[in-house]
Amino acid sequence: MKIAMIGHKRIPSREGGVEIVVEELATRLIKKGHQVDVYNRRGKNVQDKNVDKGKKKLKNYKGVRIITIPTINKKGIDALLYSFFSSVKALFGKYDVLHYHAEGSCAMLWIPHLFKKKIVVTIHGLDWQRSKWGGFATKYIKFGEKLAVKYADKIIVLSKGVQQYFKDTYNRDTVFIPNGVNKPTLREANIIKEKYELEKDNYILFLARIVPEKGLHYLIEAFKQIDTDKKLVIAGGASHTNDYLEKIKKMASEDKRIVMTGFVQGQELEELYSNCYLYCLPSDIEGMPLSLLEAMSYGCNCLVSDIEENVQVTGEYANIFKKSNVEDLKNVLYNMLCNEKRKKEEISNYALEKYNWDLVVQETEKLYIQ
Repeated sequence: MKIAMIGHKRIPSREGGVEIVVEELATRLIKKGHQVDVYNRRGKNVQDKNVDKGKKKLKNYKGVRIITIPTINKKGIDALLYSFFSSVKALFGKYDVLHYHAEGSCAMLWIPHLFKKKIVVTIHGLDWQRSKWGGFATKYIKFGEKLAVKYADKIIVLSKGVQQYFKDTYNRDTVFIPNGVNKPTLREANIIKEKYELEKDNYILFLARIVPEKGLHYLIEAFKQIDTDKKLVIAGGASHTNDYLEKIKKMASEDKRIVMTGFVQGQELEELYSNCYLYCLPSDIEGMPLSLLEAMSYGCNCLVSDIEENVQVTGEYANIFKKSNVEDLKNVLYNMLCNEKRKKEEISNYALEKYNWDLVVQETEKLYIQ
């Protein structure tokens, strides 16, 4: 089959979960004999302004053809233009399937629908709920959601909660296909020891985008109230939320135990996962958090908010606190610092057995053929 992927920022990239999903799907579909074109958005990595410096624009990545769409570097407008021009250009690609990712890009579904193209959509989360978007952007994303309901041949969702939302709101049936995770490479603390003076089990790890819905401010408030020698490591870049990033930097500067690394990838990322005492994701909103899946694949003890998307991923293999409740987060975090940890092998085996990329691709491929 010939397949187009539209709706992410760019691959290869760890700018967000959408980019990781598109890369995994595209590269694995290539191995299965399909042809995949991925429509990248031109622009800089929003989490790390230096990550793409010195790199040539890719035209091919692991057999995936990269088509780069030019946009205007302005929040909101760039996504709209990207979706429009990608959708128009894809009309001439003789594709068997157009696979759109995320609600915003679906605002242009009417274009391929007019030409009777087969359309599959993956809803990575209810993006209009995210606090970084303003009035027009929220309405635009919600418009994309409605067009996905109206025109998509198949809709994939990543959580049971979102599946129920589409049934209750639109009476639209969707297909639940969770994300996958790869077997990790365990690393000793070398880079992180030299750069940040971090050693095995001497830090708590938050690794995600620094945006309000991830709840990092709750974690910092709770951590400051705990008497511990362990550090709190905040790893990740911002995304259209510079005011929030500045707020977090100010909060972090008030406690010498807090370390901010910025955007991380490669061996440094692997070392952070491999050596943390526990991983914490205090989100108010999630789609299906890939960073949490990755942490579990490393065998990390995890502390997460009690939103359905987190609890569904972790099952019985994580500690839970009440969403947005700093006092409860503090108490559960303190207990985890005082008590014996769960065996890493249990957590890792659970994640690797339940969340398998090969099965994700197999189920997605079925939808393409139906």
